[in-house]
Amino acid sequence: MKSYIIPVLVAVLLFTTPSCKKDYLEKTPDEDLTLEQVFTNAIFTEQYLANIYSHLPKELAMVDNPCGGCPPNNTFNAASDELEISYEVNFTNAMNNGNWNADSYVQDIWSQSYFAIRKANIFLENISKLAPSELASEDKITNWKGEAIFLRALHHFFLIRAYGPVPIIDRTLLLDEDLTAFKRQPIDKCVEFIVSECDKAAELLQLRVTATTDYGKPSKVTCMALKARVLLYMASPLWNGNPDYAAFTDDDGMHLFPGFQAARWAAAATAAKACIDLAESAGHKLHRSGANPVKNYQEVFYINFNDEVFFTRSDPAYLNVDAYSEPRGMPRGNWPLQNATQNIVDDYEMANGIRPILGYNADMTPVINPLSGYDESIQAAAATDNYYAGTRGMYVGREPRFYASINFTGAKFKTGPPQNRNTPLQFWKGGIDGRPFDAGANFSETGYLMKKLTNPSYVMQPESGPIRTWIFFRLGEQYLNYAEALNETQGPVADVYKYVNLIRDRAGLPGLPAGLSQADMREKIRHERRIELAFETHRYFDTHRWKTAENIDNGNIYGLDVLTDGYNMSSDAFYKRKVVEKRVFEKKHYLWPIQQRELEKNRKLVQNPGW
Repeated sequence: MKSYIIPVLVAVLLFTTPSCKKDYLEKTPDEDLTLEQVFTNAIFTEQYLANIYSHLPKELAMVDNPCGGCPPNNTFNAASDELEISYEVNFTNAMNNGNWNADSYVQDIWSQSYFAIRKANIFLENISKLAPSELASEDKITNWKGEAIFLRALHHFFLIRAYGPVPIIDRTLLLDEDLTAFKRQPIDKCVEFIVSECDKAAELLQLRVTATTDYGKPSKVTCMALKARVLLYMASPLWNGNPDYAAFTDDDGMHLFPGFQAARWAAAATAAKACIDLAESAGHKLHRSGANPVKNYQEVFYINFNDEVFFTRSDPAYLNVDAYSEPRGMPRGNWPLQNATQNIVDDYEMANGIRPILGYNADMTPVINPLSGYDESIQAAAATDNYYAGTRGMYVGREPRFYASINFTGAKFKTGPPQNRNTPLQFWKGGIDGRPFDAGANFSETGYLMKKLTNPSYVMQPESGPIRTWIFFRLGEQYLNYAEALNETQGPVADVYKYVNLIRDRAGLPGLPAGLSQADMREKIRHERRIELAFETHRYFDTHRWKTAENIDNGNIYGLDVLTDGYNMSSDAFYKRKVVEKRVFEKKHYLWPIQQRELEKNRKLVQNPGW
């Protein structure tokens, strides 16, 4: 007998008209396994559950396009103002120039999430067949149920964050079932379903995952984190009383977006605080390994399963998140494609906690905050742990998270073994990390590379490095979720200050000034999310849910002058802001289009506005 999951369960798509015969499940033991065989065998049952995890999106992959039928990669970071991908065939480039539609895009979030939902439904409908045994105790079976319920909820969340209202599927559909009965449900009903699923799963799961063999599985805390995030989204302007969607209905006249309710912010605040309290009771805390705030923050993303982390996806074979941030000057370092933007570089604070740039003049020279101490004209007189002497003032005296997140000209990079590079990064044309004089090679188009998420022990040639994980939920996000929702509900009360300042304290920054108005605090919290959660797939969805993307994402992405010959580390002209890309954002881009093939399979699915 073959010990693998039955192929039919992997192959049958939701909202697909299958060609397989109805008796396909009736296989003989030496061929494919039947449902009865899978769910009366503890090993096969656990393998089936493990297979559901394979559909989690590969959010470490920000450059590569997904293979056909694979989980979607991360298009969101480079479709925000955080990142520019210097790889022309990357799908995010089509998103950024507005050249995509319901027929053309390759990120199949819809099918992959409904694959996972179908598998979770099959699992939950058949797990009762498995009797407790030495291989599967009653507690383990209970936990497996909780995992499947959580994964079903999580994939409904992946769907609604991209598409908005979607069909809720909480049972297995029959092969001959009329799919037109499954319409898009109002967004508040989708959120209610996810919240309910999180509560059900939390009742069945362990408080915190502690066994190394269970890393990457959800806990009660994970369920509460998803609940808090989805309620925060529901309270935000995109979904909560958005006038642009007031007339958006399905073919039967059902409104898919509700009117505004202020109470949604209170529900989001309550859920986030409950998550925080539960997490801290389980021993979760902001990661700190010592007194160095740069290291404390940087380690969150490469010390796997540290105390701050709730839920991850492991990608054992994927090291390109490191390779695509490797400067050209390193051995075989020729794929520097993950280019941080000048836009985000300018938003990092100074070490004194003051934002250095208040705005821009017509020629894009910055309007500098005189209280910040920022001075682009100077060069560092002495080296520090983060940069060499001679580094431009643009990068001197910045906050610790800047040095943990951005590679820039003058920065120190892997100065210790095994690679021992002891020269500053050089991103100008002809510099060892910049564009070479022969055209066609990969280089940073902005003059920066993303450092956050990478591991300092990675070696490109011969390639080696530890197993990488993507963090879906961590405690730091929940602090900011709570602060935002509470500020919208009660204004800048003590707890709002407390939880934002906890984040800032770990980052080595002073607390927020007292006496802020609600509007001022809103701006501070949005800025803190921009920096603390950078490159973690939050910025894209934050600007969308706040309805600010039409301004932020409909403009220029800036970098340095990396295309002119003759510069060096001291050249003033190299540090002038240049347009790297003019991006296009229309109001229809707030929601992804449902792919045309899905509309053709189910005529009751209405397309999103503008598509």
